[in-house]
Amino acid sequence: MKFSGLVFANLFRKKLRLLLTLGSFGVALFLFGFLAVVRAGFGGGVQDVAGADRVVTLSRSGFIQLLPRAYQDRMLRIPGVKAVTFDQWFGGVYQDEKNGVTEFAIDVANQRQVFPEMKVPEDQWEAFIKDRRGAIVGVKTAQRFGWKVGDHIPIKGTIFAGTWDFNLDGIYHGRPNKDDETQFWFQWDYLQERVGADIKGQVGWYTVRIANPDDAARISKAIDAEFANSPYETHSDPESVFFANWVKQFGNIQLLILSIGGVVFFTLLLVTGNTMAIAVRERTAELAVLKAVGYSDRFVMLFVLSESLVIALIGGGLGLVFAKVITTLWNPLPGVLQIFYFSPQAMLTGLLVTLAVGAISGLLPAIGAMRLRVVDALRRV
Repeated sequence: MKFSGLVFANLFRKKLRLLLTLGSFGVALFLFGFLAVVRAGFGGGVQDVAGADRVVTLSRSGFIQLLPRAYQDRMLRIPGVKAVTFDQWFGGVYQDEKNGVTEFAIDVANQRQVFPEMKVPEDQWEAFIKDRRGAIVGVKTAQRFGWKVGDHIPIKGTIFAGTWDFNLDGIYHGRPNKDDETQFWFQWDYLQERVGADIKGQVGWYTVRIANPDDAARISKAIDAEFANSPYETHSDPESVFFANWVKQFGNIQLLILSIGGVVFFTLLLVTGNTMAIAVRERTAELAVLKAVGYSDRFVMLFVLSESLVIALIGGGLGLVFAKVITTLWNPLPGVLQIFYFSPQAMLTGLLVTLAVGAISGLLPAIGAMRLRVVDALRRV
């Protein structure tokens, strides 16, 4: 019998035990994949999402305090600044309170100069400019709700009360699995028509595009110095720093995920190691016979270790595939995790982890089988 045939023949001797062990690996690697996607969604992809040539400026007091619209012209005069746009967080839901949408009232004139990676067909953008109630949405949000260009979309405001009516004039696309394709844009002028006099002429934050990414820190300081000691002082950061600080508001997500993953894999290691130890103990006589007919100690060790690796590879592989399918079809927090993607790099890491667990859990039983003396083994039978 060939080596592979011998391995699989022994694996299927205890079918229930095999299924349970495969299931343990599958569940563990599914959890690994899901947590890896969540971690990336909360900040693992910050460097991919952030533009190296952009700086974000908001009030020194945070998002609660708005900034004057007039700041835009003063920022443009700072050396090294190419373009400046502004946004205002809207906060609204579609049809149901659970259907949160990431809506921004945007500066139509400068949005595309600052965010060139967000691609909108020219005819759709022109229609949007001419339509005071027009809206542009990311492709993922359009797919989520089944929206298409020309639809009428009512949004219930949570910060700005009332029902707001929009016409879907276009759908934007970003770089797949790198850019946020969940946003909902509408004209800042439309927002200004319905807000109170106390916040008219004010915006939520500015995004500044700069000529040289190496100047991001210098320009950030220059912007804040420009408005120092004013009634509306600012705080500016490179976009990557801004996103990283935003992620920190959710707590130490990375530590939590690593802790959960560590406990899961340690438990898996114990379960698999115990399973392999029992399997070797049940086959003591058979292993002794293999040695008696001339098979080497190294062959026996490799034979036992191969069983553990095969179980790990099959069970872990199924878990990773299932995680890929689930994370492709379902995002549990679409309003929070704009990027929800199980990357090939993360899948490869998961595969290496499952093989490492399989190797470690099978190593001690394999060494025990290698050291087994034929005379002692047959005496126990």
